[in-house]
Amino acid sequence: MEEPGSGAEWRLALWTLCSVLLPVLITLWCSLQRARRQLLIRDIFRSSKHDWRYTDLFGQPSYCCVCAQPVLRGAFCRCCGRRAGEGCLKRAERRFPCKETVARGGRAPAAMPHHWIRGNVPLCSYCLVCKQQCGTQPKLCDYRCVWCQHTVHDECMQNSLKSEECTFGEFRDLIIPPYYLSAINQMRKDKRTDYEKIVPYCRKHWIPIIILANTRSGNNMGETLLGEFKILLNPVQVFDLSKITPAKALQLCTLLPCNAVRVLVCGGDGTVGWVLDAIDEMKIKGQERYIPQVAILPLGTGNDLSNTLGWGAGYAGEVPVEQILRNVMEADGIKLDRWKVQVTNKGYYNLRKPKVFTMNNYFSIGPDALMALNFHAHREKTPSLFSSRIINKAVYFFYGTKDCLVQECKDLNKKIELELDGERIELPNLEGIIVLNIGYWGGGCRLWEGMGDEPYPLARHDDGLLEVVGVHGSFHCAQIQVKLANPVRLGQAHTVRLILKSSKMPMQVDGEPWAQGPCTVTITHKTRALMLYHSGEQTDDDASSVSEQEHVREQTDEDA
Repeated sequence: MEEPGSGAEWRLALWTLCSVLLPVLITLWCSLQRARRQLLIRDIFRSSKHDWRYTDLFGQPSYCCVCAQPVLRGAFCRCCGRRAGEGCLKRAERRFPCKETVARGGRAPAAMPHHWIRGNVPLCSYCLVCKQQCGTQPKLCDYRCVWCQHTVHDECMQNSLKSEECTFGEFRDLIIPPYYLSAINQMRKDKRTDYEKIVPYCRKHWIPIIILANTRSGNNMGETLLGEFKILLNPVQVFDLSKITPAKALQLCTLLPCNAVRVLVCGGDGTVGWVLDAIDEMKIKGQERYIPQVAILPLGTGNDLSNTLGWGAGYAGEVPVEQILRNVMEADGIKLDRWKVQVTNKGYYNLRKPKVFTMNNYFSIGPDALMALNFHAHREKTPSLFSSRIINKAVYFFYGTKDCLVQECKDLNKKIELELDGERIELPNLEGIIVLNIGYWGGGCRLWEGMGDEPYPLARHDDGLLEVVGVHGSFHCAQIQVKLANPVRLGQAHTVRLILKSSKMPMQVDGEPWAQGPCTVTITHKTRALMLYHSGEQTDDDASSVSEQEHVREQTDEDA
């Protein structure tokens, strides 16, 4: 005879089993379906003329360019902007051409027509003909030119613009037009190198831009920026530094007018240094007349060089890419000192070849180098955790707090000698020494000027001088960053020499740290880089520093 309650227990067990297994089975089914879709889509992407990117959810209302139906999931082209549902991808690939990067047959500028695509126009756009808003109807309608970005209503297109020529819109001074590259290819076949004779649109002030984006920098915005820049420019101008080196990408400069190219580096200070090293290689190859000017879109963690040159402390998508391009067009050319850092080991290790680095920002030995060393060691073990600028700074804060308690760099002044332009400097009790080339340090702190009424000349990045300061420890570094203390100013010099007599100490050059035994560090001037300075935004620190500099100059003029 069945015991009372046994049926209820079986039903409860069955429901429990179903409640556990059902979500698992649904998840597995969804994963298999997604894997199957990705395999099918990958086959299309592999031989595609478009630069398709798959998405599970479009960020705005979208319509398929083939069937004109609303789509939530599908693919979009990062070059021309077309969108298609999963089932229509193959037909979209066959039916619609992508943005033409090199013109067929080298056609003349006067014959460059618009390249219209229908639907999915920006919501804030206005018709070129009637000046009314486009894209307001919930269907696939209205047109956008992939070059000039002008939008037109369906009715206005039929009446006015079928045969109008494209002028490449607002950014025509930055775009490398398809017919230019076609003409260059023809000249190379003819073994001619007088590329200057090909002037797009018959204009004298053409400043083509090259975009170099590091998709692995800081907050991982590089992937999104690549697509947005490809939409606005010629895709051949936009390079992913995870797939091509800066040295290869910059060879495009040799096909463009001399002293006219501007490069926008999307990445951290390390990426900028990588690009500047590639530019130095161009000088060695005898390509000085093709050297570009460099602007920065800061995607890293510290971004001190970007901050110094007026491009901000970090980019998180708050400024449209159109405004970024305008800023690059309006930026002023300046020069940046670059320094050679040579580390020569002592004793038995002297037989090894000296380490040679190139410094753009700063060199340091002590607590901030120790924080950078611990951070990099942690990031090498688990790189997936360091995809956010906030997380990166939190990890730096953790290691700084830890060093406040441990004080691993204590009594540095007893282990090291400092020489500025050959003159030995008596060191007070210190835990760290920082040699500065630029105004900012430690993620946005103006270290040399400090605080208080005592006037100090503004640290410059183009005067051939280095500023040398000392810190008492990690806690002192934190006080400096929140403006509660000043660093120990040790002096300015054209050449800096540090002699580490004993022990092993952490060192860093522009955020690249290592542990170093007894050695001699010599810092000398190497070269100057052509940079772009953006003066559109000025922080309070910048304004006060400029006013201080003007005050010091006025005093100097009066004394003279």
